[in-house]
Amino acid sequence: MARVKAGLTDFVIVTGLSGAGKSQTLKMLEDMGFFCVDNLPPALVPKFAELCSGGQGHVRRVALVTDIRGGAFFADLQWALDQLRQLGVDYRVLFLEASPETLINRYQESRRRHPLASRRRTLPEAIQVEREQLQEIYEEADLVLDTSQIGVRELREGINSLFVRSRSQAPTMLVSVVSFGYRYGLPVEADLAFDVRFLPNPHYVAAMRNLNGTDPQVAEYVFSGPKPAEYWEQLTALLDLTLPLHAKEGKAFLCIALGCTGGRHRSVAIACRLAEWLRAKGYRARLEHRDIKRKD
Repeated sequence: MARVKAGLTDFVIVTGLSGAGKSQTLKMLEDMGFFCVDNLPPALVPKFAELCSGGQGHVRRVALVTDIRGGAFFADLQWALDQLRQLGVDYRVLFLEASPETLINRYQESRRRHPLASRRRTLPEAIQVEREQLQEIYEEADLVLDTSQIGVRELREGINSLFVRSRSQAPTMLVSVVSFGYRYGLPVEADLAFDVRFLPNPHYVAAMRNLNGTDPQVAEYVFSGPKPAEYWEQLTALLDLTLPLHAKEGKAFLCIALGCTGGRHRSVAIACRLAEWLRAKGYRARLEHRDIKRKD
């Protein structure tokens, strides 16, 4: 059997009790840059590892969930782990568990059906049967996380502590910068909104009216004078303070909206500069001009 290439640096198999937080964990790993797959049959795991390690090495960190939902296929998990070892995959198994009382409460709150529950098997019985079926993989797991007494924030902190090996691998919050026009309404996805209608307005300069804020001439006009410069200094100081706090809280996505009257000049110019500033700070920044093409 051919061994996989060295490009694959992390291969995490998430398993455990239903209701213990596997889906949340997979989302958190995805936020950390893992390529994630949910409910993969164990028999496909070795082939999946080969696919991820092949090509040009673009997939370096992989996480997948395989659990009792696979039914009879789940019995192949031990075989799959043996195959991974033969392939030379340095995998880790993360097992999530919780107390029976916690699992019962979660299922009652969500009103979802346990995969092993049936007309002849109550929820407590289904939880016990699942625990027995997973006992072997539980004993072999590299990492065990009990989620009985922790919330989403504590779970994220635990996942980060387990899988962030260095500062360079720390999850980077994606910041979306959106320019918009107030006459068309505030973007519904905005976490932070800033009104820049007080900045110099190129709309009233005939030579710039039909241009937009991406034009260097327009941007220079918008930022002319001491007040725009002072505002920019204060705005970036505020974001310098608050963005790390949002990231520390586990926020993976933040939308900053900047609005002027029509969304074509002032908001566009400052949004462009803000996106550049964020990237220079090490954030992943996405830039969108919602209303730049509107003429009315």
